[in-house]
Amino acid sequence: MAVLVTGGAGYIGSHMVLALLDAGHDSIVVLDDLSTGFDWALPPEVTLVIGDVADQALVARVIREHGVDALAHFAARIVVPDSVADPLGYYLANTVKTRVLLETAVREGVKHVIFSSTAAVYGEPDVVPVPEDLLPSPINPYGRSKLMSEWMIADAARAHGFTYVILRYFNVAGADPRGRTGQSTPNATHLIKVATQAALGHRSHLDVYGTDYPTPDGSCLRDYIQVSDLAEAHRVALDHLRSGGESLTMNCGYGQGYSVLEVIEVVKRVSGRDFEVRLCPRRAGDPAQIVARADRIRGLGWTPRHADLDGIVAQALAWEDALTKRNRT
Repeated sequence: MAVLVTGGAGYIGSHMVLALLDAGHDSIVVLDDLSTGFDWALPPEVTLVIGDVADQALVARVIREHGVDALAHFAARIVVPDSVADPLGYYLANTVKTRVLLETAVREGVKHVIFSSTAAVYGEPDVVPVPEDLLPSPINPYGRSKLMSEWMIADAARAHGFTYVILRYFNVAGADPRGRTGQSTPNATHLIKVATQAALGHRSHLDVYGTDYPTPDGSCLRDYIQVSDLAEAHRVALDHLRSGGESLTMNCGYGQGYSVLEVIEVVKRVSGRDFEVRLCPRRAGDPAQIVARADRIRGLGWTPRHADLDGIVAQALAWEDALTKRNRT
Protein backbone atom coordinates (compact mmCIF):
# COMPACT_ATOMS: atom_id res chain seq x y z
CA MET A 1 0.00 0.00 0.00
CA ALA A 2 1.10 3.57 -0.68
CA VAL A 3 1.58 6.69 1.42
CA LEU A 4 0.17 9.97 0.11
CA VAL A 5 2.27 12.91 1.35
CA THR A 6 0.57 16.26 0.86
CA GLY A 7 3.00 19.16 0.79
CA GLY A 8 5.73 16.58 0.25
CA ALA A 9 7.88 18.90 -1.88
CA GLY A 10 8.17 21.38 0.99
CA TYR A 11 10.57 21.60 3.88
CA ILE A 12 9.28 19.03 6.37
CA GLY A 13 7.36 16.97 3.81
CA SER A 14 10.44 16.34 1.67
CA HIS A 15 12.31 15.09 4.75
CA MET A 16 9.39 12.75 5.49
CA VAL A 17 9.73 11.35 1.97
CA LEU A 18 13.44 10.72 2.54
CA ALA A 19 12.75 9.08 5.90
CA LEU A 20 10.27 6.70 4.26
CA LEU A 21 12.67 5.84 1.44
CA ASP A 22 15.58 5.34 3.83
CA ALA A 23 13.41 2.92 5.84
CA GLY A 24 12.53 0.87 2.74
CA HIS A 25 9.10 2.30 1.92
CA ASP A 26 9.05 2.42 -1.87
CA SER A 27 5.41 3.29 -2.60
CA ILE A 28 5.17 7.03 -2.02
CA VAL A 29 3.16 9.65 -3.91
CA VAL A 30 3.47 13.37 -3.24
CA LEU A 31 0.69 15.90 -3.84
CA ASP A 32 1.94 19.49 -3.84
CA ASP A 33 0.88 22.71 -5.56
CA LEU A 34 4.54 23.87 -5.48
CA SER A 35 3.55 27.23 -3.98
CA THR A 36 6.30 26.81 -1.39
CA GLY A 37 7.70 23.43 -2.43
CA PHE A 38 10.16 22.40 -5.14
CA ASP A 39 10.01 19.45 -7.50
CA TRP A 40 13.80 19.07 -7.36
CA ALA A 41 13.56 18.39 -3.60
CA LEU A 42 12.11 14.95 -4.38
CA PRO A 43 14.06 11.85 -5.44
CA PRO A 44 13.26 10.65 -8.97
CA GLU A 45 11.66 7.43 -7.76
CA VAL A 46 8.89 9.33 -5.97
CA THR A 47 5.71 10.16 -7.90
CA LEU A 48 4.85 13.87 -7.81
CA VAL A 49 1.32 15.04 -8.59
CA ILE A 50 0.98 18.81 -8.89
CA GLY A 51 -2.33 20.02 -7.53
CA ASP A 52 -4.44 21.24 -4.62
CA VAL A 53 -5.45 19.08 -1.65
CA ALA A 54 -8.99 20.47 -2.00
CA ASP A 55 -9.33 19.12 -5.56
CA GLN A 56 -11.46 16.15 -4.62
CA ALA A 57 -11.51 14.53 -8.05
CA LEU A 58 -7.71 14.68 -8.27
CA VAL A 59 -7.14 13.38 -4.74
CA ALA A 60 -9.63 10.54 -5.24
CA ARG A 61 -7.92 9.52 -8.46
CA VAL A 62 -4.50 9.52 -6.81
CA ILE A 63 -5.73 7.40 -3.90
CA ARG A 64 -7.31 4.85 -6.23
CA GLU A 65 -4.49 4.67 -8.78
CA HIS A 66 -1.76 4.23 -6.16
CA GLY A 67 -3.61 2.14 -3.60
CA VAL A 68 -3.14 4.71 -0.84
CA ASP A 69 -3.85 3.44 2.66
CA ALA A 70 -2.11 6.22 4.63
CA LEU A 71 -2.22 10.00 4.35
CA ALA A 72 0.52 12.26 5.77
CA HIS A 73 -0.84 15.81 5.59
CA PHE A 74 1.77 18.59 5.62
CA ALA A 75 0.26 21.11 3.19
CA ALA A 76 -0.47 24.32 5.12
CA ARG A 77 0.35 27.96 5.71
CA ILE A 78 2.57 28.34 8.76
CA VAL A 79 3.66 31.95 9.50
CA VAL A 80 2.14 33.24 12.75
CA PRO A 81 2.24 37.01 11.99
CA ASP A 82 0.77 36.35 8.55
CA SER A 83 -2.09 34.47 10.18
CA VAL A 84 -2.83 37.50 12.36
CA ALA A 85 -2.93 39.73 9.27
CA ASP A 86 -4.85 37.23 7.10
CA PRO A 87 -6.90 34.97 9.38
CA LEU A 88 -9.45 34.04 6.72
CA GLY A 89 -6.67 32.94 4.38
CA TYR A 90 -5.28 30.69 7.09
CA TYR A 91 -8.66 29.20 7.96
CA LEU A 92 -9.14 28.45 4.27
CA ALA A 93 -5.72 26.87 3.71
CA ASN A 94 -5.36 25.04 7.02
CA THR A 95 -8.91 24.23 8.09
CA VAL A 96 -11.33 24.31 5.17
CA LYS A 97 -9.00 22.49 2.80
CA THR A 98 -8.14 19.91 5.46
CA ARG A 99 -11.85 19.25 5.88
CA VAL A 100 -12.23 18.71 2.12
CA LEU A 101 -9.17 16.44 2.02
CA LEU A 102 -10.50 14.40 4.95
CA GLU A 103 -13.85 13.95 3.24
CA THR A 104 -12.10 12.56 0.16
CA ALA A 105 -9.87 10.29 2.23
CA VAL A 106 -12.86 8.90 4.14
CA ARG A 107 -14.83 8.35 0.95
CA GLU A 108 -11.90 6.50 -0.64
CA GLY A 109 -11.27 4.29 2.40
CA VAL A 110 -7.91 5.64 3.62
CA LYS A 111 -7.12 3.78 6.84
CA HIS A 112 -4.54 6.01 8.54
CA VAL A 113 -3.92 9.77 8.82
CA ILE A 114 -0.82 11.54 10.12
CA PHE A 115 -1.36 15.24 10.67
CA SER A 116 1.23 17.99 10.83
CA SER A 117 0.13 20.17 13.75
CA THR A 118 1.94 22.69 15.92
CA ALA A 119 2.85 23.73 19.43
CA ALA A 120 0.97 26.93 18.63
CA VAL A 121 -2.20 25.11 19.73
CA TYR A 122 -0.98 25.53 23.33
CA GLY A 123 -0.83 29.33 23.14
CA GLU A 124 0.88 30.76 26.25
CA PRO A 125 1.24 27.57 28.31
CA ASP A 126 1.43 27.96 32.08
CA VAL A 127 3.41 24.71 32.36
CA VAL A 128 6.87 24.41 30.79
CA PRO A 129 7.92 21.92 29.48
CA VAL A 130 4.47 21.53 27.92
CA PRO A 131 2.82 18.17 28.71
CA GLU A 132 0.83 16.43 26.01
CA ASP A 133 -2.37 16.43 28.05
CA LEU A 134 -2.35 20.21 28.56
CA LEU A 135 -5.59 21.81 27.40
CA PRO A 136 -4.94 23.70 24.14
CA SER A 137 -5.48 27.46 24.19
CA PRO A 138 -4.12 29.00 20.97
CA ILE A 139 -3.54 32.76 20.84
CA ASN A 140 -3.28 33.29 17.07
CA PRO A 141 -5.22 32.22 13.97
CA TYR A 142 -2.45 29.83 12.88
CA GLY A 143 -2.76 27.84 16.11
CA ARG A 144 -6.55 27.97 15.99
CA SER A 145 -6.64 26.80 12.37
CA LYS A 146 -4.52 23.78 13.27
CA LEU A 147 -6.50 22.96 16.42
CA MET A 148 -9.74 23.02 14.42
CA SER A 149 -8.19 20.50 12.04
CA GLU A 150 -7.15 18.31 14.97
CA TRP A 151 -10.75 18.30 16.19
CA MET A 152 -12.06 17.40 12.74
CA ILE A 153 -9.63 14.51 12.41
CA ALA A 154 -10.54 13.10 15.83
CA ASP A 155 -14.28 13.45 15.20
CA ALA A 156 -14.05 11.93 11.71
CA ALA A 157 -11.95 9.03 12.99
CA ARG A 158 -14.59 8.19 15.60
CA ALA A 159 -17.34 8.35 12.99
CA HIS A 160 -15.58 6.55 10.14
CA GLY A 161 -13.10 4.15 11.74
CA PHE A 162 -9.69 5.31 10.52
CA THR A 163 -6.79 5.81 12.93
CA TYR A 164 -4.59 8.87 13.22
CA VAL A 165 -1.52 10.39 14.79
CA ILE A 166 -1.40 14.15 15.35
CA LEU A 167 2.13 15.49 15.78
CA ARG A 168 2.50 18.89 17.43
CA TYR A 169 5.80 20.33 16.27
CA PHE A 170 7.87 22.74 18.25
CA ASN A 171 10.45 24.79 16.25
CA VAL A 172 11.80 22.86 13.28
CA ALA A 173 15.34 23.58 12.09
CA GLY A 174 18.36 22.19 10.25
CA ALA A 175 18.56 20.12 7.08
CA ASP A 176 19.11 16.58 5.88
CA PRO A 177 22.58 15.64 7.17
CA ARG A 178 23.40 14.15 3.74
CA GLY A 179 22.54 17.43 2.03
CA ARG A 180 19.63 16.09 0.00
CA THR A 181 17.03 18.69 1.04
CA GLY A 182 16.51 21.55 3.45
CA GLN A 183 14.58 24.76 4.07
CA SER A 184 14.44 26.29 0.58
CA THR A 185 11.64 28.87 0.66
CA PRO A 186 13.24 32.25 -0.11
CA ASN A 187 11.20 34.27 2.38
CA ALA A 188 10.98 31.68 5.15
CA THR A 189 10.74 33.16 8.65
CA HIS A 190 12.38 30.36 10.66
CA LEU A 191 14.95 31.95 12.97
CA ILE A 192 17.86 29.64 12.15
CA LYS A 193 17.17 29.96 8.42
CA VAL A 194 17.15 33.76 8.63
CA ALA A 195 20.20 33.88 10.90
CA THR A 196 22.26 31.68 8.57
CA GLN A 197 21.28 33.90 5.65
CA ALA A 198 22.52 36.90 7.61
CA ALA A 199 25.75 35.10 8.48
CA LEU A 200 26.36 34.29 4.81
CA GLY A 201 25.67 37.86 3.73
CA HIS A 202 22.35 37.11 2.03
CA ARG A 203 20.57 39.51 4.38
CA SER A 204 21.78 42.89 5.57
CA HIS A 205 20.75 42.22 9.16
CA LEU A 206 18.59 40.12 11.47
CA ASP A 207 15.58 41.49 13.35
CA VAL A 208 14.85 40.28 16.89
CA TYR A 209 11.19 40.78 17.73
CA GLY A 210 10.89 41.51 21.43
CA THR A 211 13.47 41.61 24.21
CA ASP A 212 11.07 42.29 27.07
CA TYR A 213 9.56 38.83 27.48
CA PRO A 214 9.60 37.11 30.90
CA THR A 215 12.59 34.93 29.94
CA PRO A 216 16.21 34.98 31.19
CA ASP A 217 17.45 37.36 28.46
CA GLY A 218 14.11 38.89 27.44
CA SER A 219 13.88 37.19 24.03
CA CYS A 220 11.51 34.36 23.10
CA LEU A 221 12.54 30.87 24.18
CA ARG A 222 11.90 27.90 21.91
CA ASP A 223 12.53 24.14 21.60
CA TYR A 224 14.38 23.50 18.30
CA ILE A 225 13.88 20.03 16.80
CA GLN A 226 16.07 18.91 13.91
CA VAL A 227 14.00 18.25 10.79
CA SER A 228 15.28 14.71 10.07
CA ASP A 229 14.50 13.70 13.65
CA LEU A 230 11.01 15.12 13.14
CA ALA A 231 10.61 13.21 9.88
CA GLU A 232 11.66 10.03 11.67
CA ALA A 233 8.91 10.69 14.23
CA HIS A 234 6.42 10.62 11.35
CA ARG A 235 7.83 7.34 10.07
CA VAL A 236 7.55 5.83 13.55
CA ALA A 237 3.97 7.09 13.75
CA LEU A 238 3.13 5.47 10.41
CA ASP A 239 4.56 2.12 11.49
CA HIS A 240 2.60 2.40 14.74
CA LEU A 241 -0.69 2.90 12.88
CA ARG A 242 -0.06 0.23 10.25
CA SER A 243 0.72 -2.29 12.96
CA GLY A 244 -2.67 -1.69 14.56
CA GLY A 245 -1.74 1.02 17.05
CA GLU A 246 -4.31 3.35 18.56
CA SER A 247 -4.84 6.97 17.61
CA LEU A 248 -2.53 9.40 19.43
CA THR A 249 -1.74 13.10 19.78
CA MET A 250 1.94 13.74 20.52
CA ASN A 251 4.46 16.53 20.96
CA CYS A 252 7.65 16.61 18.89
CA GLY A 253 10.55 18.38 20.59
CA TYR A 254 13.64 17.77 22.69
CA GLY A 255 12.63 19.37 25.99
CA GLN A 256 15.47 21.91 25.79
CA GLY A 257 14.80 25.60 25.22
CA TYR A 258 17.07 28.21 23.64
CA SER A 259 16.36 31.92 23.45
CA VAL A 260 16.48 33.91 20.22
CA LEU A 261 19.62 35.69 21.39
CA GLU A 262 21.28 32.40 22.34
CA VAL A 263 20.56 30.97 18.88
CA ILE A 264 22.04 34.05 17.23
CA GLU A 265 25.26 33.64 19.21
CA VAL A 266 25.49 29.97 18.18
CA VAL A 267 25.04 30.93 14.52
CA LYS A 268 27.78 33.55 14.81
CA ARG A 269 30.14 31.11 16.51
CA VAL A 270 29.53 28.15 14.20
CA SER A 271 29.71 30.29 11.06
CA GLY A 272 32.65 32.32 12.30
CA ARG A 273 30.91 35.47 11.07
CA ASP A 274 29.37 38.47 12.72
CA PHE A 275 26.25 40.24 11.43
CA GLU A 276 24.02 43.10 12.46
CA VAL A 277 21.20 42.37 14.88
CA ARG A 278 18.38 44.88 15.25
CA LEU A 279 16.12 44.85 18.30
CA CYS A 280 12.48 45.40 17.34
CA PRO A 281 9.10 45.45 19.13
CA ARG A 282 7.25 42.20 19.72
CA ARG A 283 5.29 40.61 16.87
CA ALA A 284 1.62 39.86 17.32
CA GLY A 285 0.86 36.27 18.32
CA ASP A 286 4.28 35.19 19.64
CA PRO A 287 4.28 33.35 23.01
CA ALA A 288 7.16 34.05 25.39
CA GLN A 289 8.39 30.48 25.79
CA ILE A 290 7.36 27.04 24.69
CA VAL A 291 9.32 23.83 25.28
CA ALA A 292 8.10 20.27 24.77
CA ARG A 293 7.58 17.20 26.82
CA ALA A 294 7.53 14.44 24.22
CA ASP A 295 6.97 11.28 26.22
CA ARG A 296 4.50 9.59 23.86
CA ILE A 297 6.62 9.53 20.70
CA ARG A 298 9.60 8.33 22.74
CA GLY A 299 7.35 5.57 24.05
CA LEU A 300 6.93 4.36 20.46
CA GLY A 301 10.69 3.94 20.14
CA TRP A 302 11.64 7.30 18.64
CA THR A 303 15.18 8.28 19.58
CA PRO A 304 16.57 11.64 18.45
CA ARG A 305 19.87 11.46 16.56
CA HIS A 306 20.53 15.14 15.91
CA ALA A 307 19.65 16.91 19.18
CA ASP A 308 22.61 19.29 19.09
CA LEU A 309 22.10 22.98 18.34
CA ASP A 310 25.61 23.45 16.95
CA GLY A 311 25.03 20.56 14.56
CA ILE A 312 21.61 21.87 13.54
CA VAL A 313 23.12 25.27 12.75
CA ALA A 314 25.99 23.68 10.80
CA GLN A 315 23.46 21.74 8.69
CA ALA A 316 21.46 24.89 8.02
CA LEU A 317 24.60 26.78 6.99
CA ALA A 318 25.69 24.00 4.65
CA TRP A 319 22.25 23.81 3.07
CA GLU A 320 22.01 27.58 2.65
CA ASP A 321 25.39 27.59 0.91
CA ALA A 322 24.34 24.71 -1.36
CA LEU A 323 21.05 26.42 -2.13
CA THR A 324 22.85 29.60 -3.13
CA LYS A 325 25.05 27.67 -5.56
CA ARG A 326 21.98 25.89 -6.99
CA ASN A 327 20.19 29.19 -7.57
CA ARG A 328 23.21 30.61 -9.39
CA THR A 329 23.30 27.77 -11.95
